[in-house]
Amino acid sequence: MIEARGLGKCFRVADKSPGLAGTLRHFFARRFKDIPAVRDVSFSIEPGEVVGFLGGNGAGKTTTLKMLTGLIEPSAGEVRVAGFRPFRRQTAFLRTITLVMGQKQQLIWDLPPLDSLRVNAAVYGISDAEARRRIDELAEMLELGEELRRPVRKLSLGQRMKAELLAALLHRPSVLFLDEPTLGLDVNAQARVREFLADYNLRTGATVLLTSHYMGDITALCRRVLLIDQGHLFYDGSLQELTQQLAPYREVCCDLGAVYPPEAFAGFGEIESLAGHRLRLLVSRDRLTATISRLLSTFPVLDLEVNDPPVEEIIGRLFREGVVG
Repeated sequence: MIEARGLGKCFRVADKSPGLAGTLRHFFARRFKDIPAVRDVSFSIEPGEVVGFLGGNGAGKTTTLKMLTGLIEPSAGEVRVAGFRPFRRQTAFLRTITLVMGQKQQLIWDLPPLDSLRVNAAVYGISDAEARRRIDELAEMLELGEELRRPVRKLSLGQRMKAELLAALLHRPSVLFLDEPTLGLDVNAQARVREFLADYNLRTGATVLLTSHYMGDITALCRRVLLIDQGHLFYDGSLQELTQQLAPYREVCCDLGAVYPPEAFAGFGEIESLAGHRLRLLVSRDRLTATISRLLSTFPVLDLEVNDPPVEEIIGRLFREGVVG
């Protein structure tokens, strides 16, 4: 459904020396340099997959999305989406995809979403009766009612984002490119958008490529992730394997029933936190069983939990420290 082979993009920018002399020199003899944004990226996404696309700021995520949707032409390599070459912008291709960007909007600010939806339906050649049926179906899934009849400027951010999703999906695309779809939403609104996207994927079998800085989006929707850094794709695989690869430890949380000094836990693992009788240890996976056995035999443990570290923490560490696998 989505296939990229050796995909690359360089941007040509002016190379001007600082100061007045540099400005004058550049005016008469311009120099340019190429800035690589994406380098030799290859991956394939099957129909119906929901794949997370992760990277730090400036890593190349949005540039890659723009090449996949045909907004910019690749400098190198080849990309096909549903059998089409995106940059040709064929009508059949545009009917196949949609791009939702959390910081952009297609709804007309001073009009109710319903008016913008009618315009979209006309653009895609959808009959009035079919448009009403699709709007009703999507509005029910998104829990939108009277909000569709109020001017966009009077809607909350969460309501507006749901209306944007409705507009983006009115033509029933089979490939969804979602760039920060929950950006700026509160926790409840984020959860509702995630539930809708999961439901939509289940009902329609749509292929989804999702970028987000909210790891809750990724963990709720994606089993597979792509990781990009400085334009290079350096991981393509399951989210579970990634967490195990980058976090060779697990969290052991104990209720000890009594207060102990930190030195009492020497040799058990790294103390992540110790508050009263609540202890949180980081223990390597290969020592987990032995450590739990020692804890139970040494202390009056009232309760014990073993968890994987939060994915947010692992991915955050990855991009903070540059831990590239």
